[in-house]
Amino acid sequence: MKILSYKKIKSNLYEITLDNSDKVKVYDELILKENLLIKKEIEQSYLSEIIAQNTFYELYHEAIKFLKTKMRSEKEIYQKFNNRYANKEIAKVILKLRQDGYLNDKAYITAYINDSINLRLVGPDKIKKDLVSLGFDNGIVTKNIEEINETVWYEKVKNYADKMIKNNKKLSAISLKQKIVNDLVTKGFGRDIVLSYLGTISINISNEVYKKEFDKLYNKLSKKYEGDRLNYEIKMRLKAKGFGNFID
Repeated sequence: MKILSYKKIKSNLYEITLDNSDKVKVYDELILKENLLIKKEIEQSYLSEIIAQNTFYELYHEAIKFLKTKMRSEKEIYQKFNNRYANKEIAKVILKLRQDGYLNDKAYITAYINDSINLRLVGPDKIKKDLVSLGFDNGIVTKNIEEINETVWYEKVKNYADKMIKNNKKLSAISLKQKIVNDLVTKGFGRDIVLSYLGTISINISNEVYKKEFDKLYNKLSKKYEGDRLNYEIKMRLKAKGFGNFID
């Protein structure tokens, strides 16, 4: 087959027109690699080889585009493209991406940890879980997280607890403390560090918070009880919610 013409489609992609009216899209790297610009004729077997090689460059450029929005892990590359490309093709592209500096596990892990500290309310356990789920080695992730000074996590715990205490409008001291512990443990902070901070402060609940809870219980229970029984039921529920210090 004869090559009739080359037409530039994108900055790095050309369309080759053959004398049998076939049109083949080829990336410029492959054109240069195979010296296609100086070839006038091409065998079918060679054309098939070119098309196969071009799949590699197609995936490579798609992967780079995917990486331009944010850093990615190897696992994310596989998940993005394994429905369209064979794993062996993805593996070859990943190797080249590493060689060209587009994939860097250490840089990714470091950036992820720093972003999580600065932009999210998450603790070391959650960060570790997230990174391992992205395909990074558990030991390497653990080592990087352990390099973070413990005061960083303590300060995040302090800031969240102080904010919750300041904005509390309905919970007793006991309930509020339990909520803070549960919230922060769920977000990946160690229970010990949370309790360590809460143990250094006193949580004072205003009469306004107590009265609001009392009124809510009264409105609810007065439809069912009255007199001493009503007072008893309210008292028991207030104690269960941690408002015993306002009653005893």
